[in-house]
Amino acid sequence: MAEVNLLKSIPYLLTAPSSRIWIDYDEEADVLYISFRKPQRANDSLLEDNIIYHYRDRDLVGLTVLKASDFNSGDSENKPALRYSLC
Repeated sequence: MAEVNLLKSIPYLLTAPSSRIWIDYDEEADVLYISFRKPQRANDSLLEDNIIYHYRDRDLVGLTVLKASDFNSGDSENKPALRYSLC
């Protein structure tokens, strides 16, 4: 089993747009699904840098991260930054 340091995620999770987060990973498709609302009921989306941002009106309700394993490399300078606004 690969070593994982989830504790490094804490600062990012504390600034997430919701206090509850659901995460699913499809290893075969290499897609990570992150939901800030269940059900999301998104009515808009935006694709940027292999991340699909799902919105319900102006609120970010979820993310779909394509090629998620690419984010596992040590080269953080070339990784896209997660962008969202709290409305």
